[in-house]
Amino acid sequence: MFRPRIIPVLLLKNQDLVKSIGFKNYRYIGDPINAVKIFNNLKADELIFLDILASKENKSIPIQLIRNIGEEANMPFAVGGGIRTLDQIRNIIGSGAERVIINTYAAQNPDFIRQASETFGSSTIIVCMDVKKSFLGKEKTWIINGSKATNYSPLEFAKLMVVNGAGELVVQSIEKDGSMNGYDIELINRISKEVSIPVVALGGAGNLNHLKEAYVNGFASGLAAGSMFIYHGERRAVLVNYPEKSELSQIFK
Repeated sequence: MFRPRIIPVLLLKNQDLVKSIGFKNYRYIGDPINAVKIFNNLKADELIFLDILASKENKSIPIQLIRNIGEEANMPFAVGGGIRTLDQIRNIIGSGAERVIINTYAAQNPDFIRQASETFGSSTIIVCMDVKKSFLGKEKTWIINGSKATNYSPLEFAKLMVVNGAGELVVQSIEKDGSMNGYDIELINRISKEVSIPVVALGGAGNLNHLKEAYVNGFASGLAAGSMFIYHGERRAVLVNYPEKSELSQIFK
């Protein structure tokens, strides 16, 4: 039986694992390699690593860290953070990552997505679009870890990325980030219905029912989350976790 991919998202800040709420209030979680070891044992489908400072500090996610992750991970993983050149993508893929995730530079230079997809294949190139409303109440795509609005509406940006050859979109609600009260289903649904490539939902998941809702009502082909796989209980105790295959089979039957 087909079921969507279930993807833990791990945020990196100075090579430490952190978690945010609304792209703010970062909390130290631990060592990313230890988390990889746990997700190995829990048999996660795949992992996403995002360096949240890379674009702001005009650097890329550290290659040695990617190598360390690649040596440890038993599942495919994608990495993002400050990617602006084809050489960076080449080095990242050569260090063990299966795919790269591009956010800021995709908006600053959309043609780069075309260059990257033509060079490495569209399946290698994921674009992450961070979405929230501006001060005037208009929904926009944001860059540089949610600190700067672009002129693109979510749908405009999504369609532009498809035209330029992106293989997948991660659609993330900044306002839902870390809330654990459910995805922005309307946003995910709107994008999924208008693009021809897979859409991964991100931002707000707190339980298996939220995952199911994004799949059934949002038409997402992948379901990503951070807090859900890092925290346990109402007090948000740090406990790296991942649902059993039997649980997933039951919820997506």
